Amino acid sequence: MNQGLWSRVAECLKGRPERLSVARILVVNGFCVRDNRIFCNEIEVPIVGVAKAAGVDRRTVVETIKMISEVPELKSIFTNIRSAGSSLKEIARNLDFGVIEITPDDPRTIGILAKAASLVSGRGITIRQTLCDDPELHPEPKLTFIVEKKIPGELIPEFLKIKGVEKVSVY
Repeated sequence: MNQGLWSRVAECLKGRPERLSVARILVVNGFCVRDNRIFCNEIEVPIVGVAKAAGVDRRTVVETIKMISEVPELKSIFTNIRSAGSSLKEIARNLDFGVIEITPDDPRTIGILAKAASLVSGRGITIRQTLCDDPELHPEPKLTFIVEKKIPGELIPEFLKIKGVEKVSVY
């Protein structure tokens, strides 16, 4: 099996927990490192903000950025990472959209996304957005669909029949 992104980062930064905290903030937020600066796509992010979010001092962020720039494996990851964009999940209710959260018993089970999407589309419901948590970064990863209308309650048992699905929340 291929080593995941976070496993690679953690391996390069083992023994340096403060730098690992900085790297986690960068990865989770889709921040990249270019020219010894931090960016969210094309917008520069202040080092002090990253330090505060990571619970470290400014110097640790600067040292982490320098290390990222010097270690080829880290540089190849952090110069190319991009933010995936906005999530509609928190504002779905304001838009009269529905949200389906699927918790897998094993996030590496093949076919959960495809089968769940098929159930939704089979009901003539348009999927506006799909979000998948990386199991290396999230202790309880979820697959989330934001859809154009509320989900009928009778679909919940259908989602639970999908191999690998542990729990389903609809709101």
